[in-house]
Amino acid sequence: MKNDFIEELYWRGMIHDIIPETDQHLNKASTSGYIGFDPTSDSLHIGSLVQIIILMHFQKHGHSPIALIGGATGMIGDPSGKSEERSLLNLETLGKNISGIKSQLMKFLNFDNSINNTAKVLNNYDWTKNYSLIDFSREIGKHISVNYMMSKESVKKRIGTISNQGMSFTEFTYQLLQGYDFLHLHKHHKCTIQMGGSDQWGNITTGTELIRRKISKKVYAITCPLITKNDGSKFGKTEGGNIWLDKKKTSPYKFYQYWLNCSDDDAENYIKIFTFLSKNDIDILIKEHSENPHLRLLQKKIAQEVTLLVHSREDLENAQSASNILFGTSTSEDLNNLDESTFLDVFDGVPMFEISKTEIYKQITMIDALSGITSFLNSNGEARRALNEKSISVNKLKVGDGYLIGKSDLINEKYILIQKGKKNYFIIKAV
Repeated sequence: MKNDFIEELYWRGMIHDIIPETDQHLNKASTSGYIGFDPTSDSLHIGSLVQIIILMHFQKHGHSPIALIGGATGMIGDPSGKSEERSLLNLETLGKNISGIKSQLMKFLNFDNSINNTAKVLNNYDWTKNYSLIDFSREIGKHISVNYMMSKESVKKRIGTISNQGMSFTEFTYQLLQGYDFLHLHKHHKCTIQMGGSDQWGNITTGTELIRRKISKKVYAITCPLITKNDGSKFGKTEGGNIWLDKKKTSPYKFYQYWLNCSDDDAENYIKIFTFLSKNDIDILIKEHSENPHLRLLQKKIAQEVTLLVHSREDLENAQSASNILFGTSTSEDLNNLDESTFLDVFDGVPMFEISKTEIYKQITMIDALSGITSFLNSNGEARRALNEKSISVNKLKVGDGYLIGKSDLINEKYILIQKGKKNYFIIKAV
């Protein structure tokens, strides 16, 4: 059986570390492999999307993916890559987070029990909750030395932090708990490979070592590079925080815009990592982009593919329509088709002035709308000049001095968009 899962990950730049002979192992027969997801929120973010996509590739190449939600380890907190200890979560919060993550994972993997390599979502709390400390110490702890655990980079970094806070015993045991997960999954689900981000290499190899020492079996591991942005800023972060997969936390419009606004250098990496386009298609796209970078072909394709993957075609089309509004290629109909949330996302930060619905229903003149009632423009004279120059639009339609704003102009029965020139927007909100 020829399996090119590893080859696929290599050309996409998605392998950082790999245990020798992993590719030969995967070529022998179909197997099960897992990636852990930390339930620190009720939604995953686009950093987690890298791991989801690896599981999707794993399943596409005939293997059985296991998405392991860390209900137990989430109560401790993984110290990998962290400079200080995280707050511990209670069972109620964990339950809410686990439920949210599980429902998201169902969208990406095939859970059809009629296929041989169906996906599974498991929670490590299920096999950890009744395991006593004495039993854990005797059956797991005795197989891994403190010296071995101290040699891990995640431990050395935390112990050597400038803050001198060091590392609690709680966090120190994290790698043993993660190693026990691998052992449990190997015994009960025939899992032979663990995957994750490069910051997980220490925890993952503790699991491979535990299995070797306790039951004399060889298992395998792969990590992918942590995704970074070319300018050094953190991937998946904006001024507003994380880019979430849940549309209630990050709207499809903002999600689409994140990918659309990435740099050319980042786009060349992201097109390989976050899409399932073939190598040939990607090579052609990169070449076309390099010949006409101003068209931003790579960014548009990434934004399209990833928004479609995470959300829906309707969400994608709405995000594309909303994006066109700021670039002057939209119509008043496009505006009226926006839901309130997307409208506010598109015009985030635009000056807004509240006017009572009663006043709007009676109709107000353009002078009042620009400077008399509002303070969008500095004076009535400036407003009149702008109107005479035909540079004022109401809901994307050019208007003159005689135009009266009324009830029919309200978008979502609440907003009126006024534009001066190409880039200056103002919003009247009916209250």
